[in-house]
Amino acid sequence: MANIIKLDGELRTDFGKGAARQARRGGQIPAVIYGHGTDPVRVLLPVAATTLAVRGSNALLSIAVDGEETVTLVKDIQRHALRQTVDHLDLLIVKKGEKVIVEVSVLIQGELTAGTTLSLDHPSIAVEAEAVALPEHVVANIAGLQAGTQILASELVLPEGTALAVEGDVVIATVDAAIAEAEPEAESAASAE
Repeated sequence: MANIIKLDGELRTDFGKGAARQARRGGQIPAVIYGHGTDPVRVLLPVAATTLAVRGSNALLSIAVDGEETVTLVKDIQRHALRQTVDHLDLLIVKKGEKVIVEVSVLIQGELTAGTTLSLDHPSIAVEAEAVALPEHVVANIAGLQAGTQILASELVLPEGTALAVEGDVVIATVDAAIAEAEPEAESAASAE
């Protein structure tokens, strides 16, 4: 389950592209906190701590501004096109007990049967879970599956308190027969004739 990372922020008083550039040069990342019917709150967050906090998907951040803490879920990260540094964050306010829909990665477990390959159609899938207890991944077990087998969303192993936010018949992965390579000796014998 996800950890809540605490960050100290400060209210933004200057807006616009110029002010955002100046904040980034000063070691801060502009962000907007919104949700639950409140007016958007524009804040500045420290670059190093924030960049580390948002490395994984579905980061939960507790933002402290003027002594008041707000738990948020990262909804959008805008990155610099070349440097890939974080330029701006959109943060959604979440509360304990509230359910949200997020994308989580599909973790493949088990070994393929000899002579088969795996085609992963959906490396991530939408799930619904409690906002402050988001799973990092769901599990697809491929142990012993034969060629032609499809792994459906309904067959994924979900952590407790997590539900699929897609139809159960969505194909996550398919086990296919491996394509046999022609034997080099047989090819050279056939070309010599």
